[in-house]
Amino acid sequence: MFIDVHCHLDMIPGIEEAVNNARKKKVLIVTDGVDVKTNRKALEYTKYENVRACLGIYPEYVLEMSDKELKEEIDFILKKKESIIGIGEIGMDFVKNADKKQEKYFRKFIELAMKIDKPVIVHSRKAESECIEILEDMKAKKVVMHCFSGKLKLVERIIKNGWMLSIPTSVKNSEHFQKVIEMAPMGQLLCETDSPYLHPDREFPNTPGNVIESYKMIAKIKKMNLKDVEKKIEGNFKGLFG
Repeated sequence: MFIDVHCHLDMIPGIEEAVNNARKKKVLIVTDGVDVKTNRKALEYTKYENVRACLGIYPEYVLEMSDKELKEEIDFILKKKESIIGIGEIGMDFVKNADKKQEKYFRKFIELAMKIDKPVIVHSRKAESECIEILEDMKAKKVVMHCFSGKLKLVERIIKNGWMLSIPTSVKNSEHFQKVIEMAPMGQLLCETDSPYLHPDREFPNTPGNVIESYKMIAKIKKMNLKDVEKKIEGNFKGLFG
């Protein structure tokens, strides 16, 4: 079984076709919510046998919501804990705004994940060191650093903390992610598409079935058989998500 540990099914045109195509390729899909609406869609998509859901609020949307709305959504996620496998997509993004509210709710979502014993799927664009510091401060153990684009010294820190690094399908054209594969032990690698983004051939939309491209690059760099990579990453996934 191949696993796309991070995508957004609600944003893919022709969801049913994408899910069926992934099923034929033996790909398990993890779809992440990013706001109130997409959290409910993520739960809805678990009707497909090869789809699992994570729920969270994307940092940009945290800034658009009131404290009351955010509390209500955290309560909703807590009630749905048996229907999900993780908390995500959460984190911080300082591309446009470094508002402290992002940190406040990143911490709240980490607390929620620890309370229900689920992994966090972390977005950290332009806030890489800050996200790592918060995760370390809170002693988070079950962590997936999604599409981590930070400096290699920070990659070393992630590895030291024992967290997972998910390799996107854009690795085909990315020296950075090829280097991450070189650096990380096999036991700390997962694969993702971030569909509909990060297509291996820079097209749109990307779909979960393309996650195999990440596996192929890992096999090439680690000098492993593709089947062995598939089995190892399946073990990594099950060890983290249960």
